[in-house]
Amino acid sequence: MTDLIQKLPKAEIHIHLEGAILPGTAMELAKKNGVTLPDCERVEDLYSYDNLMEFLAVYGAISDSIVTVDDFRRIAYEMLQSAADNGCRYMEFFISPHAHKDVPFARQFEGIRKGMADAETDFSIVSRIIPGMNRELGPAAGEEYLDEVLANRGDDVIGLGLDYNEAPFPPEPFADVFARAAQAGLHLTAHAGESGPAAYIAGSLDALKVERIDHGYNIVEDPALIARCRDEGIAFTCCPSTTKYTTSWRDLSAPDHPIRRMKEAGLAVTINSDDPPMFATDLGREFELAHADLGFSLQDLKVAILTGLDASWLDETTKRQWRAEWVDEIDTALSN
Repeated sequence: MTDLIQKLPKAEIHIHLEGAILPGTAMELAKKNGVTLPDCERVEDLYSYDNLMEFLAVYGAISDSIVTVDDFRRIAYEMLQSAADNGCRYMEFFISPHAHKDVPFARQFEGIRKGMADAETDFSIVSRIIPGMNRELGPAAGEEYLDEVLANRGDDVIGLGLDYNEAPFPPEPFADVFARAAQAGLHLTAHAGESGPAAYIAGSLDALKVERIDHGYNIVEDPALIARCRDEGIAFTCCPSTTKYTTSWRDLSAPDHPIRRMKEAGLAVTINSDDPPMFATDLGREFELAHADLGFSLQDLKVAILTGLDASWLDETTKRQWRAEWVDEIDTALSN
């Protein structure tokens, strides 16, 4: 099953660059740049936490360790290499430039773009950037953040996200900055309904006008919202392993797990890795968990893969071409 899943073509549309840093790389860069990381006896113990706030603390410390152009090139390249090893052909990844204190956005983008170009050359993986806005800093900081993003924008900056700790930071105060991002031609998405209530999902759709929802698990508490999102075809970028750390649903095999219920309710569910090494996983492993624990049949995995491609922000011509090619490739793999 591992070999089969790895071979299937995939699009990854929910992964964080800073959350995809290998622990060994984090330790090396921290030492090089004079940054103190959380105490741990083994490299493998660096990523240890039991809830979203503990995770974000480690995430912040790791981000402090990434300083130079080559640091950013390295982490982008290694993230894309791992994804390509797991069948990923296309990736839209979040970045958190504000998490790298005193590192100019221009330096960060330069390194990230070098890593993207090198990975596309070496592994044929195409990638695009979604700067993620830290909701904890408030909408005024968000406006300044968007200014920096637009100043460093290229064709590879494809959207804007809203992330970090949800409660008590609802989406509505960010309506103006998201409207400005849309006017600038950026696609929109938001983390909602992970640690926040289902109302944050509705608020992201209504106030921010987002095109898809990242996580969204608490939608299971609102049947009317489920029906609305199903009717409107809103895609959810779900991440199975993450739920074991940042939500109250710790058992992936439980009948009431929200990703299972979202699929069974007919929502457009995609499978993604979020912060893979930080949650001891990778993209292929997430699809394995969906199959083994969350009740996804092989045909359900095919649907999830194609839903991820459909929900991506690739141009429509490329999506149509890839979709036809991927259908044939997946059907052939599953029939053998």
